Amino acid sequence: MNTDCHTCRSLSGERRISPGPTIYEGRNWLIEHAYPTGLKGWLVIVLKRHAEALHELTREEFIELGELQALSVRLLHEALGSAKEYAVCFAEKEGFQHVHFHVVARSRDLPDELKGTKIFAMINITEADALPREEIKTFCEELRMRCKAL
Repeated sequence: MNTDCHTCRSLSGERRISPGPTIYEGRNWLIEHAYPTGLKGWLVIVLKRHAEALHELTREEFIELGELQALSVRLLHEALGSAKEYAVCFAEKEGFQHVHFHVVARSRDLPDELKGTKIFAMINITEADALPREEIKTFCEELRMRCKAL
């Protein structure tokens, strides 16, 4: 664990990144809902060990990652009817260099000024401007139940 890493601190339970429960726990990865965000359906697939670059991942971690990306996309499309799903890994923001993948539901009515990488305007917000914690918690519980049904 890296004590300067917000993701490691979340994994340890010290300060979780989501107000909701973990949506899915795999062998090497977790699926969480990002917070604060103005967008329901902003999932994050988080590596359970600290690594800062994709070349540090094992073959096993990559295989499971592919499976969880497919699961995340399916969950978002079924739950929200998303037109598309974005998947991206930068792991560059200070405190968030820990490898993680954003999997974001892009709604059919998303304004053009928020499409593509501009969608990150929806996560670079204050908690006061974010969706209510309870709404995210309920959504995480719904997705968690959908995972169990698969």
